[in-house]
Parts: sequence; structure tokens; C-alpha cells
Amino acid sequence: MPRRRLSPLNQRRWQNFKANRRGYWSLWVFLVIFTVTLFAEFVANDKPIIMQYKGEYYAPVFVDYPEEVFGGFLPVTNYRDPFIQDEVNANGWMLWPPIRYSYRSVNNEVPTPAPSPPSWTMTKEERCQRYPLGAEDPNCNFGNANWLGTDDQARDVLARLIYGFRISVLFGLVLTLASAVIGVAAGAVQGYFGGWVDLTFQRFIEIWSSIPVLYLLLIVAAILPPGFWILLGIMLLFSWVAFVGVVRAEFLRARNFEYINAARALGVGDRTIILRHMLPNAMVATLTFLPFILNGSITTLTSLDFLGFGLPPGSPSLGELLAQGRNNLQAPWLGISGFVVLSLMLSLLVFVGEAVRDAFDPRKTFQ
Repeated sequence: MPRRRLSPLNQRRWQNFKANRRGYWSLWVFLVIFTVTLFAEFVANDKPIIMQYKGEYYAPVFVDYPEEVFGGFLPVTNYRDPFIQDEVNANGWMLWPPIRYSYRSVNNEVPTPAPSPPSWTMTKEERCQRYPLGAEDPNCNFGNANWLGTDDQARDVLARLIYGFRISVLFGLVLTLASAVIGVAAGAVQGYFGGWVDLTFQRFIEIWSSIPVLYLLLIVAAILPPGFWILLGIMLLFSWVAFVGVVRAEFLRARNFEYINAARALGVGDRTIILRHMLPNAMVATLTFLPFILNGSITTLTSLDFLGFGLPPGSPSLGELLAQGRNNLQAPWLGISGFVVLSLMLSLLVFVGEAVRDAFDPRKTFQ
């Protein structure tokens, strides 16, 4: 099957995108980090990835095995329990992820009251002394140390950052794509039909946009039980408006073009004209806005989590980590870690957005 090549227009856009070196490399850095966090269970987890016990293979990262399988009596297995580790190591082996904590794991062996400082600066002897489970490793490595310290509930900060990055980006992507679908559809209908349809929609959007979004989000989030999809639905009620104006302007500009009038004269249906002839032109401006809308979605989620009206308690959240940093000024690693990860994420997305804007700018020509 012959390989399909890009059209000359898309080749020019790709070259313009690559010409913005900051945005090009920001895209690759963001994709690498996001890909790693997508497999967070294999990077930071309090369960082994795979293990062998008495000749049988088990995958605790996928299946919750009862403790009876490994000689215990509890319905849930704590693989960090010295008894379980001794039993498995005597009859097989375990392959652990690099970070032996999940976002909800509590380290009961921290050397100081939580929040405890990072332990990556400890010597081998100090790690073996303060973390008894780590002493079972011949090298007494960082398996049970907290590289970025713990929060006020003795949970590993690095593990919560990894999971928090993933849930923030996934939330922003779902919200941005859903908003784009609704906003583009509404703007297309307004711009194509015009007249009373456009006037009615515009008056509705003006009233809808005048509502103080943040206050309404706080009120609704305080009434409804917190959850990923509930919060997503609340924010989706208002985020789609950002796409309407751009798409509406493109359709108003193109609705009286000669090729559109010719298509109508030939009997082409409105749906076909909108989807095949007008929407591709309007999508150029929409794609340019996507990275910035994604930035705003992540920032709104972080703000709600910071105020305590976001994801359910215990969820890995960058905003919740920033709130802990505010409440625990004696533990600067909390606020610094959350700030660095959030600022890095938003900066990369802004740089990518600038490169996308250059790629779709018809005035820019690759040299």
C-alpha cells in the first residue's frame, strides 16, 4: 500500500511548526512526561508489577490477591508487610516499580512527623536504619525512601505528583475536546444560518457569559458530591462558549462566498456544506486555540482543588498539594514541588500553543 504523503499546505504548516524550536521541543517533552504518567501504576505503586510465588506467577498491579494466597489470613494483601515480603522472597521473587508508593500509600516509617523532608540525601547506613524494609535489599536502595518527602498525611509527594499530572492533563483534554465539539457546533449553526438564529443564540450567550463562573462552580461543587465526571460536567456548561465566537466569525465570512452559493444552487444540503466545505476552514482558528483552552481547564481544576471544591478528598491533585504547602510553611518541599510541576506543565502547553499558532498563520512562510 503506497504511503500517503502530506499535502503541500500541511507540509508548510508542519515546517512552520518545527521552525518554532521552543514549541517543537516542548511538544516532545510534554509527550514524554505524559506518556510516563499514563503508566503511573508501573512507575509508582505499593504493589509489585509481577511476582513468582511457589512456581506460580502473579500480577498484583492488575489483580488484587487475598493474603491467603501468600500464607496470610487477611482479605487484602499488603505487599510492604515484612511477613509477606519474607514469605515471597523465601519462595520466589518480586519485581517492584522504581517508586514503591502509590498516591494513597502512607509511609508509617518516616523518621520525623509528617510532613517529612526528602530522604534522597541520606547515606546508605541512614536509609537502612530509618527504613527497615529497605534493609532487606542488599544495596539498601531508595525503594522505601521518599525522594521528594511526604505530605501532611505521610503520603509520598513524588507519587502524588505523577498521578496528579496524569489526572490534570486527562481532565483538561476531555474538557477541551468536549467543549470544542459543542462550541464548534453552536458557532457553525449561528454563522451559517444567521438571521434570527444568530441573534437568538447571541443573546443567550451574552446572558450565559455574564454569569460569574467561578462563584457558580463553588456553589454547585459544594452542593453536589465531588467527583471527576460531576466536576467535568459543571465546567463543561461554561467552557464551550470560548469556541463559539471564532467559529461563528469564520462561518459568517464564508457563508456568502461564491463556491458556497454555487453549492446551494446545485442543491447540496446544508449539512454537507457545513461539514465538508466550511468547517475545515473554521477548524484552523479552533486548533490554534486548543492548547490555550487546555491550559485554562487545568488551571481551573487546580484552583478548585486548592480551594477544596475539586476532586474527592484523597485524590492525587496538584491544587491540593499547593494547599498543603500553604498550610505547612515549615515544609517548603510541598509548595515548591507542586509549583514546579504545574508551572512546567503550563509553560510547555503555552509554548506548544505558540508553535501551533505559527503553523496555521498564513502570513508565515518557512524559510
